[in-house]
Amino acid sequence: MPSKKRSDTRASRRKPGVVFFLDRCIDSKTLVAALAAAGAVVVRHSDRFASDAPDQEWLRVAGAESWVVLTNDKRIRYRQNERGALAAAGVKAFVLTCGNLSSQDAADVWVRLLDEITHVAESRPGPFIAHVTRNGVRIMMRSGRR
Repeated sequence: MPSKKRSDTRASRRKPGVVFFLDRCIDSKTLVAALAAAGAVVVRHSDRFASDAPDQEWLRVAGAESWVVLTNDKRIRYRQNERGALAAAGVKAFVLTCGNLSSQDAADVWVRLLDEITHVAESRPGPFIAHVTRNGVRIMMRSGRR
């Protein structure tokens, strides 16, 4: 019997229950495939919302569904409306802050840090915004405050 690849082993250990929501700025086939191969459950913005749906709309749904939001939108913590909607909905959001990455390189960062992201999402109450860098995860905003 062939040995399991690392991603197969990780996928079998992934806890059910954490659902990751990819907002429109990060919703790509490359990332969806990489996260699925790592055993993550993913909801794509494009599968649930119009491309021009206001952030407040999908944030409200993400909070109600307890989805963990993944995004590249580094400015979300500075925009009052989005920050307020995120806080009101109790959303846990992770923002990839390394710029100028190819789709594959960004997917590699998300997958490499998926266990840490999952742990943070499961162990900390929302709302919060966490920055995801090449080196790890750092909570930037808790309870609606920067």
